Amino acid sequence: MGLPALEFSDCCVDSPQFRERLKSHELELDKTNKFIKELIKDGKALIQALKNLSTAKRKFAESLNEFKFQCIGDAETDDEICIAKSLQEFAGVLQNLEDERTRMIENASDVLILPLERFRKEQIGAAKEAKKKYDKETEKYCTVLEKHLSLSAKKKEAHLHEADNQVDIVRHHFYEVSLEYVFKVQEVQERKMFEFVEPLLAFLQGLFTYYHHGYELAKDFNHFKTDLTISIQNTRNRFESTRSEVECLMKKMKENPHEHKSISPHTMEGYLFVQEKRSFVSTWVKYYCIYHREPKRMTMMLFDQKSGGKNGDEESFTLKSCTRRKSDSIEKRFCFDIEAVDRQGVITMQALSEEDRRLWMEAMDGREPVYTLNRDSQNEAMAQLDVIGFNVVKKFIYAIETRGIDEQGLYRIVGVSSRVQKLLSLVMDPKTCADVELNSTEWEIKTITSAIKHYLRMLPAPLMTFQYQRSFIKAAKLDNPEARVAEIHSIVHRLPEKNRQMLELLMKHLAKVAGHHQQNLMTVANLGVVFGPTLLRPQEETVAAIMDIKFQNIVVEILIENHQRIFKDMPVSGGGQGNSQPNPPRRRSEGSKTPSCSERPLTLFHTSSFSDKDKVEKRNSVVVNSSADLSSVNCNSALSCSRLDSPPTGDGDHDGLQLPKQSRPSSLQNPKVLSSVSTGPASPSPTSPRSPSWPTLSAPSSESSPVSPPARKARALYACKAEHDSELSFIAGTVFEDVHSSREPGWLEGTLEGKRGLIPENYVEFV
Repeated sequence: MGLPALEFSDCCVDSPQFRERLKSHELELDKTNKFIKELIKDGKALIQALKNLSTAKRKFAESLNEFKFQCIGDAETDDEICIAKSLQEFAGVLQNLEDERTRMIENASDVLILPLERFRKEQIGAAKEAKKKYDKETEKYCTVLEKHLSLSAKKKEAHLHEADNQVDIVRHHFYEVSLEYVFKVQEVQERKMFEFVEPLLAFLQGLFTYYHHGYELAKDFNHFKTDLTISIQNTRNRFESTRSEVECLMKKMKENPHEHKSISPHTMEGYLFVQEKRSFVSTWVKYYCIYHREPKRMTMMLFDQKSGGKNGDEESFTLKSCTRRKSDSIEKRFCFDIEAVDRQGVITMQALSEEDRRLWMEAMDGREPVYTLNRDSQNEAMAQLDVIGFNVVKKFIYAIETRGIDEQGLYRIVGVSSRVQKLLSLVMDPKTCADVELNSTEWEIKTITSAIKHYLRMLPAPLMTFQYQRSFIKAAKLDNPEARVAEIHSIVHRLPEKNRQMLELLMKHLAKVAGHHQQNLMTVANLGVVFGPTLLRPQEETVAAIMDIKFQNIVVEILIENHQRIFKDMPVSGGGQGNSQPNPPRRRSEGSKTPSCSERPLTLFHTSSFSDKDKVEKRNSVVVNSSADLSSVNCNSALSCSRLDSPPTGDGDHDGLQLPKQSRPSSLQNPKVLSSVSTGPASPSPTSPRSPSWPTLSAPSSESSPVSPPARKARALYACKAEHDSELSFIAGTVFEDVHSSREPGWLEGTLEGKRGLIPENYVEFV
């Protein structure tokens, strides 16, 4: 399904399979380029000829309906599915307008033609230029390499050394050009998902403005337009995060190509020159060879890197022995002889370099010394899931929730690296941990939040473990929203005990942060972007893994929105079935549940994207010493590094505190659930701003929630998608008439374009 991901490590190998995958991307870009040219042509005809307006719109609609998006990866997010369906939706709207003739669309050129031409020239054009450069460097590299390998070993050492240096320079330049071309191709493939659709959406909006019939049709189109706007916004924000990760990986490959070159313990592959004797003349023929170590099977195929095509059938044989060829016995360098069980005679092969020959000899158990290329291990992580780690995180969380939970950009704005390192070194040291006062102005909130993220990245393995990383990603890719929650619920309870305890502690805190999203602008979706790469980082840093970051974010969003269900209730035996309670139908009733993020588009604010994903290193497994108490940290006592303090929490008596008198879903009337609610003033739901369906505790002075004035105008602060016919869909800036309070807690009633419906109270402000 979709286009295959292009790994940067394959640029060094330059295998036939890599060339085929690259060619599929090139064909897709050519297809997109041709389609954009046709679309621009049709748009100009639409502007210039009123008489042919209906015909031009029909052709335009047909073109849209025939084009299909191809996404990188094996699954699509809900937003990408929405965007992929958008062209068919646009085609349907244009077909409805076929019989309508009116005046010229004056601004169609600015909102449609120019952006598409700019995308085609700046993005697809740049990709074509990169391809020309890549093809040119491929031909140059192959020519220089063949010329270099034809040098006689009897040449002077200085001459040979100079030739080696020249080949290394050409090879390094070829790898750089290859990496840049692969990066550009994948960047254009990702960009077209939003830069291609947005001009079309703007063009349609212009049509609705100028046509009276289009205005009537726009009312029916409004629902999908809202969903698409949110999906494009989410896709753009995820693209920025993904692009920075891919670009960072490309830079690492440029700086240390050998360090990131994938070496499999089971196979060895690459180009070799094989000596063939024909009519008393010895010639050297270039083959792409693959050796499987377990069955000792060697496969060779003729392949021309310049043309990108195979020149013959594959040839396979079973290896018998491998012997290094001495330089004084043959004119060529880097040679070795192999014998086959099912083939007569000795086969002489020439590697591309001395290092390449060593790797081939090692793979085939030759006479060369055998040693394994291990990547440089990093310093052992100082962070552990032990008593100290739990106490440190609790103390950080308490400081954030009491001092700066309303700070804008919480967790997204990073602290100064030196200050973060200093804070962590102090709190992790048993000698100094009790002296750290987080209530002091010495420590900024951004320093504390960065310290939490850095601590999680310092763990020997991610909090949600390498073992279950793929399981979480697969769960997020499920089509059914309830199945996603149920599967993640099951996987969480398979995590190690201390990992699950720390994850529960973190999710409760992030739910409180999301509950103050109107002040700190950190919605559940934004927190998912921040913590997804940290909690679910992959064991190996590849392009395919980076493309799954959007699903890592969705996993974190589901954990935040459903943390009470996931961590308080045990999953149904058999796994993957979610809560034992039957899932209520998606309609509004007294016992219904507010739709989670997995059932609606994820809203993101236009703030800068920061990636929390650190450099992935292989670490040894660490045995956790003792269990951690998950009770709250007492702000009045010093942090103990030898034991866990157990101060009173919100689970006990709440002297002087009363529950706000408001109706709640029946699922929250359980006293066990109420006992776990943290103290604090009444606030909207920490999991979703759509409906404050979770009870909170408030002081007597603020035990009653403010009531909105009756019959007033209100303006939307955020975009919202309706989940029921009784609700209204809208985008930011929409003005509602005749707004007053509703019998539904946390909801208002208002009128939009003649339709009466429910509006989330936290999504609007009165004007």
